[in-house]
Order: sequence, then structure tokens, then C-alpha cells
Amino acid sequence: MDSEDDMHDAYDAESLDEDFYSGGTPMGSEDGDADYDFVDNESDDSEDITSHRQQQNYTILNITDIRQHQDEDISRVSTVLSISRVAACVLLRHYKWSVSKVHDEWFADEENVRKAVGLLENPVEMPHTRELTCGICFESYPRVEISAAACSHPFCGACWRGYIGTSITDGPGCLMLRCPDPSCGAAVGEDMINMLTSDDDKEKYSRYLLRSYVEDNRKTKWCPAPGCEFAVEFVMGSGSYDVTCNCSYSFCWNCTEEAHRPVDCATVAKWILKNCAESENMNWILANSKPCPKCKRPIEKNQGCMHITCTPPCKFEFCWLCLGAWSEHGERTGGFYACNRYEAAKQEGAYDESERRREMAKNSLERYTHYYERWATNQSSRQKALADLHSMQVEKLEKLSDRQSQPESQLKFIIEAWLQIVECRRVLKWTYAYGYYLPEHEHAKRQFFEYLQGEAEAGLERLHQCAEKELQVYLEAEAPMKDFNDFRTKLAGLTSVTRNYFENLVRALETGLKDVGPSSNQATCSKSSSSKNLAGGKGSKMGKIKMCEKHR
Repeated sequence: MDSEDDMHDAYDAESLDEDFYSGGTPMGSEDGDADYDFVDNESDDSEDITSHRQQQNYTILNITDIRQHQDEDISRVSTVLSISRVAACVLLRHYKWSVSKVHDEWFADEENVRKAVGLLENPVEMPHTRELTCGICFESYPRVEISAAACSHPFCGACWRGYIGTSITDGPGCLMLRCPDPSCGAAVGEDMINMLTSDDDKEKYSRYLLRSYVEDNRKTKWCPAPGCEFAVEFVMGSGSYDVTCNCSYSFCWNCTEEAHRPVDCATVAKWILKNCAESENMNWILANSKPCPKCKRPIEKNQGCMHITCTPPCKFEFCWLCLGAWSEHGERTGGFYACNRYEAAKQEGAYDESERRREMAKNSLERYTHYYERWATNQSSRQKALADLHSMQVEKLEKLSDRQSQPESQLKFIIEAWLQIVECRRVLKWTYAYGYYLPEHEHAKRQFFEYLQGEAEAGLERLHQCAEKELQVYLEAEAPMKDFNDFRTKLAGLTSVTRNYFENLVRALETGLKDVGPSSNQATCSKSSSSKNLAGGKGSKMGKIKMCEKHR
């Protein structure tokens, strides 16, 4: 891709000037301006931002990788502690596959560790007799048909198969299997499973053991995408929790919900719960219905007049406005069209408790609906963008290459644009959850947030329209078009500016816009220059917003 300077030059050439997001003339900075930090560093070097963006603090693992990592850990413990691989596996399973934890505990108190996991220091041999009695069925069998764990409690092959098979059928608890003798705690390892059970049970046990390495290990998790079999190994304490699996699904390592920067995990949990909670149904009922004064069933008004008749068997007739009996209404009170008695009470502020609750529910529902509709719309747009990206990769890119006589390697800027659109739609979607939970009393912060959000949305729409509609002209052209290189420069420039704006917007929201003061003047004065600097405009430091002079 072209350099940042080339993009900004092209940006100017296409009249995409440095107030691309502000839509107006930028406010000049003064000597007394204060700085609003959107990132820790003050460098305007684009390479720093690219480096930050490309840092990857996780590794994607397929089934083969998981098995290899598991075998390596078992071998490491087996070698360091001088024990068998079966015993090392039992230890690691007990300590959640933490090699360091196994070593610490073992060298601190080996005896207690052996007792806890069921590893005998000196295995006991079975008696050297021709026949032994099974401890479950109490039948006598030749010694060669009897098996035992390290404790030497004898059981026949049929009883072992039944005992182990039942445990495997019951689920992953079979990984902690102990001797069938009620008084014994000796571990039953994978070697006995493989020796005594059917092929199906062996396969199930092996699958449980493999999944245990991911599900019990604090460093690894399965990708939560439906049908995905990749796991992710994460480096804890290394920055962002955002993870993108090889299946293209992005999620948060911390809560395993879809990636949701700039919103924190607690806010996401509240938002998701609210979206599916019955409380919203109740809010709708409160806002759009009233209880029958007699039987208390909720009633929705579906016609114009105020004369309401409850459904059988109640059949109570009442006034929708005041909930009084309709028999008490007539021309004196306005009949079917108005209730003077209620209107007078309303003017005097004499609302009853149920009416106040209804008004509060209605306002709450309207506010929630505002944010939810925009959240859902951006989610829908993101899904459409993902479909368009896939179509571009598998079909349209080759067609565009033929129509414009350009090698596909020179058309990667289009894929980058679509990837950026997908990512920005996700960020923009979650800014509406962020806005919903932003305290209403913090007026300056809310005003500034809504301005930045609006500018981000406007800028993303420009990029999306360029990639979606303007590109269509070149896809449908019968011959190569002379201005295709101009389009390339424009789309690449839009992609770069939008990326920089959104990255800095995310950082600002993740810090809670903490440097925005309580004064509404502070938020208002910062608008014009903030969007220019968020987008990395010329003559500005990346990640800085110049604030206007303090209100005197």
C-alpha cells in the first residue's frame, strides 16, 4: 500500500481534505491550547501505529497443534520429575495442565501431591497365585484374566470394562478415574484405559483428554464460533483481548463474546442481558397498555375512542384516560373524545403512581429502542459487508482484474478497504452500547462522545460508499478505464484515514474520555480540531486533540 504521505497527497487531490471527518473549517490552535491525549505516545510516525496494530499476542492451534503441545508438556514433566508419561499426564490433569504449578507443588511436598492425585510411590504387586477373586463380581479367575491399578486390587476384565465404560459414558469425569475399591484412591491412567476398553471408549477418552488440555488450561480456549475446531493460546497481560481466529471470527479472549472494543466486558454482559431479558417485554407492556380497573389484565388500545370494553368474562367498560367507569362519563366529561376530569387533574400534576410508572417505562423504552435499533443496524451492515468481502475475494476481484487489466496483486487495496469496513462496523455498533450506558448527567462528555460518534459514522459511510458503489463502475466497464488509478488512490486514502480515526476513537473511549471536563464549552470548542487530529490530518500529532482555550 502507498505510504501515509502519498495517501494524504492523494487525499488532497481528490478534495478529501484534512477536515474529512469534521465537514467544516478546522479551528486553529492557539499557544495556550491544552492537549487531550488519545494515546500514550505523542509520536506522529505512522510506523508506530502500524506496529501496534500488527502485534499479535496469541497463537491459533489446530487439533494437531493441540496434541503436540499436550505431548510436549507431558514429556517435560515426565523428564523433570523422572516419572512415567502416564503419571505425568495424571499430574498435569489435576493441576489444570500448568507445568509450572506441577513443578512447584511436587518439589514443595511430593508426598502430599502423590496422595492427592492417587500416584503410589511404591506400586504393590498382585499375589502370585493361580487364581484371584474379582473385587466386584466375586468370581474366581485365572491370574492372567485379572488386572489391577498400582494398588493391586484385583478385578476381572468384564468388570473393568463395565466400570471404565460407564465412567466414559458419564463424561469428562473419567479423566480422574480411581480404583473401583471404595477404600482406595489409586489413579487409573490412560495405559489401563487403552488395555482394558473397547476402541470406541478409547477414542472417547482420547477426545476428552485432548479437550481437557484446552478447556482446563487457563492459557487456551476454543474459538466460540459455531463449528470451529481451532483453539487459541493467549499470552496473558499482553494488551488487547481481541482475537481473530483462522475461521475469521473475532472474539474477546476475556469473556468469549464477539470482539467488542471499545466497550468493556461488563458493559457487553449488561447489554446482551438487556437485549434478551423479559424486562424489556414488561417495559413494552407498561408503556403501551393499561390494566383493566376491574380484572387487572393488560389492555392495548387499538381504536381511536376512549370507551374501552374488557374482554369476556370481565366485560368491564371504562375510560382509557382516567380508568374510571364509563357509566360515570357523559357529555359533562367530554363523552367519547375527552375526559375533562382527567385533563384537569393532569394539569394540576395529580398523576397516580401507575401513570408515573407508565411514563417512566415509555421514556426508558424509547431510549433503549433508539440505541438498540442503531446497534442492530450496524450489525446488519457488518454482516452484509462480510458477504461482500467474501464475494470480492472469490469472484469479483478476478473479474475486476480482467476488466481493468490489473494483476490481482495490485488490487489488494480493495480487500483492505472491505476488511476495514467490517472492523469499523463492529466498532461503531458497540459505540451505541457505550452511549446507552454513558451517564446522562455527564453532559459535556455525552455531547463530545456523540459528536465523535457522528463523525466516525459519516466517515465510514464515505468509505463504504466508495468501496461498494464507486467500485461498481469499474466492475461493469467493458474496457480499462483511465481514472482507475485515481480511484485506487482515493480508496486507499479513505481506508487509511478511516483506520486511523477509528483506532484513536477506540483508545479515547476505552479511557472513558476521562480528560473531558464538566464544562460544555470544553467539549464544544474541541469538536472541529478533534476529528482532524483523530484522522491523523496534516500538521497534527497522531492521537492528539487540541482543546480550545479554557473558558474564562
